[in-house]
Amino acid sequence: MPPDKDHQREYLTRQSRVRGMLLGLALGDTVGAARGKVPAAGPLRAGVSTQLACFTVEGSIRALVRGSHKGICHPPSVILHAYCRWAALQGIEVDKMRRRWSAGTADKTWPDGWLAGVPALTERRGSAPSTVTALSRIDEGQEHMATKSRGCHALTRSLPLAAIGPAAIAQAGEIAALTHGDAAAQSATVHATALLHHCLTSTFMEGDRPGNHSEPTARAVLQAGIAGLPSADRPDTGQEHAPLQAALRHAVEQPADVTRLARLAPDATAPSALLGGLYAAVSFPARADIGAALNFAAAAPDGDSVACVTGALLGAVHGADALPVDLVSRHELAWVLDTLARDLLAELTDSPSGSEYVPGWDPHWWSRYPGW
Repeated sequence: MPPDKDHQREYLTRQSRVRGMLLGLALGDTVGAARGKVPAAGPLRAGVSTQLACFTVEGSIRALVRGSHKGICHPPSVILHAYCRWAALQGIEVDKMRRRWSAGTADKTWPDGWLAGVPALTERRGSAPSTVTALSRIDEGQEHMATKSRGCHALTRSLPLAAIGPAAIAQAGEIAALTHGDAAAQSATVHATALLHHCLTSTFMEGDRPGNHSEPTARAVLQAGIAGLPSADRPDTGQEHAPLQAALRHAVEQPADVTRLARLAPDATAPSALLGGLYAAVSFPARADIGAALNFAAAAPDGDSVACVTGALLGAVHGADALPVDLVSRHELAWVLDTLARDLLAELTDSPSGSEYVPGWDPHWWSRYPGW
């Protein structure tokens, strides 16, 4: 096969996995909120984790744009700005947010960027109390605004960072800490993004031999991903390594057990979302079982967050085409998430707006993703 075809296929596979991660996250959020009983017809509404995840992606793209044009960037600060745009669209501390940020735009139009024009992102879709409380205290400075919360939104909104790579994963804890000061929430977020990155980049195929058309198995991919995580004695990763290994073992030995799921994920915290999501994903590792995995994850005490992680993991392993078509086609933010996934990869591989010294090929990219 010619090298250009190899490159094209590798890119399309990568794109499908990133799309699968974001769309799977959103489907899990929706199915979890419905406790696995989604309407048989009609649009499917996005949850608050999905809304925030959209702004994590958009903020990440804008941070990359800034780095290309300015040569220096602190991504957590740019992503904090993204969460402030979400807050303003939600009607949260609008005057305070506008006073803080509108001075950075030439025409004082804020929030800016194309994502601010999506109507579904202006609607309240559940609560994110720790995120809202911290953003409301933004005038106190980044080092003082965070709450002491261990809540799941620190993790679920940060999952898209996995698509960017090691640099973003290294900052995942700091991004979680913008609003959630609990060390366990930050550590779980780092582990979740590291695992997801492994899912997105793994080339493992079960039974992979010449002429054997095999597909990734989530069980094998996640097992290898957990084995590659930093050990628990590393202060920057906390103490989730051993529990993750235990959750994996339980899923292999005692899969799809609702009682076990409730023990692993008893509440709406970031560690519970990670452990429960891992258990559900490994319990249903096959490509054809993603819908069953989401319905099972939705049975957790906090089904939203657990199914959110489950969907992201399985979508990253199997790709967007494996997700249930009847759900994806009805999700109100499917096009938005698909666009964000494609644009993130475009920025990572081709920098459409160019750089400080190289002109870009897309004259509208900067207005879509202003670099600040």
